[in-house]
Parts: sequence; structure tokens; C-alpha cells
Amino acid sequence: MAALPENPEAILLDVEGVLYIQGDPIEGAPEALSRLREMADGIRLVTNTSSISRKEVIARVRKAGFEVEDEEVLTPAAMAVRYCREKGFSKVNLMVARSLREDLEEIDVVGTDQKADAIVLGDLGPMFSSETLSHAFRQMMDGAELIALQHNRYWKREDGLVLDVGAFSAALEYAAETEAVVVGKPSIDFYRMALADVGAAADRAIMVGDDIEGDIGGAQNAGIAAVQVRTGKYQEEKVAESGIEPSATVDSIADLPGLLE
Repeated sequence: MAALPENPEAILLDVEGVLYIQGDPIEGAPEALSRLREMADGIRLVTNTSSISRKEVIARVRKAGFEVEDEEVLTPAAMAVRYCREKGFSKVNLMVARSLREDLEEIDVVGTDQKADAIVLGDLGPMFSSETLSHAFRQMMDGAELIALQHNRYWKREDGLVLDVGAFSAALEYAAETEAVVVGKPSIDFYRMALADVGAAADRAIMVGDDIEGDIGGAQNAGIAAVQVRTGKYQEEKVAESGIEPSATVDSIADLPGLLE
């Protein structure tokens, strides 16, 4: 467990469940973000959202009452593009929502019935089905690499907890007897990208999140101190079962400035 640094160079914040829930800001969150800006050299919003584009994420954050610059919002899509470029993948099946495709325009796309170098898996929402997964499974058995935009087990919607990309990725990994390359949280590379983007060292940064595995565990694996909030998908029993010990726990982001003062 990394200790919270004084005068941090960077504060990384999850979005859904930390700043707002389904577009409704958590009480005191906009004011807290303004105060955190005065305490750190840089702020980055690091979201695992894989159902909407980065542009739409930015629009939603602003609509909820938060002041944010475009460059302060980081998503897994940029990492997926970089990974495909580095690996030289020329034929990729994009299993992502249509609204996310604008963030992946650099990738050359093939259909589900064609041979692929890789599959980029994001949140398909109601499009997830046994038939959809079977198409991906057949491509994987034919040599395609599975790239998961994130590996969260579930997320919190208005009607309760729902399965997230990690659950469907796990099904494909199990069936094809392989492991996905995860480019979003809890990937260490994703956290390193965020640190490099703001120009901060790991031991001079703080991550704030509601997901004990993706946010807290992922950040700590990258050497970053992590603060757990009791909002969003937080469940006390899940934290206890995880074996992961946050650097600190607060009721909500509204309490974070006071913790760091």
C-alpha cells in the first residue's frame, strides 16, 4: 500500500461513480474538483467507459457541471489504437458500440466472418449475445488476439449492477484458453500512459476510484497511491474480499480535499 504523497504532481480520477452517477453529479463533487486543481500540478480523468466516444464523455462531464479541458480526459481507445499500430495489425474486428468507433478510426476493420489479426472488445450493451461471442470465439481460434478495452466485472446503472466488458472477455478467454490484452484499467500500461500524459512520477500521484480492482488495485500495481470512495459501485464486502488495502477511504470525492490538506 503506497502512502498518499504531499503536494501531489497528479491526481487521477475515475468518472462514473466518482464524479457523477448516470449524469447526476455526486453532492459536492464539482466544488471538490476545483479544490483538487489547486492541490496538484495536473488532473486527469481516467475512465474505462467503452460504450461512448471520448468526445461524448467530455460533453457529459461538462453537462454535469464540471470544468474540464479536452486533454484532461483519457480513455482506453487511444491505447487500443497504439497497441494495434505497434503490433502491425491490419485486420481488426471492432466489437464496440457504434458511438465509440470515431475513436478507433485509425484501425483497419474486418467483419465478423473474416479472418482477423485481433478483436477489440468494448461495451456492446444489448448487442452482447451468445451468437456475437461465438463469432469472436471462432476468430480467436483462427489466430485473432483479444484486446479488451477494459476488464471491469460490472458497473452500476440506474436499475442496478450490470455485467461489464470484463465478464464477456473472461468468457472468451476461458473458451479459447488464452488471456486478453487489457488496454484500460487495471492495465499498468494505461496508468503509465496517464502519468506520462501529465508528466508525473508514480510516487507523486494519487488515483481516486470506486472500483477496488480496476481503480485501487490497478493503480497500486503501477506504484500509485489510491483512494477508495464509498460511492458508485462501492460495496464494503467486495473490498474486504479483494484483499486490496486502499491508501485511504473516504465517503465521497467531496471529502478528498480535506484529507489532502
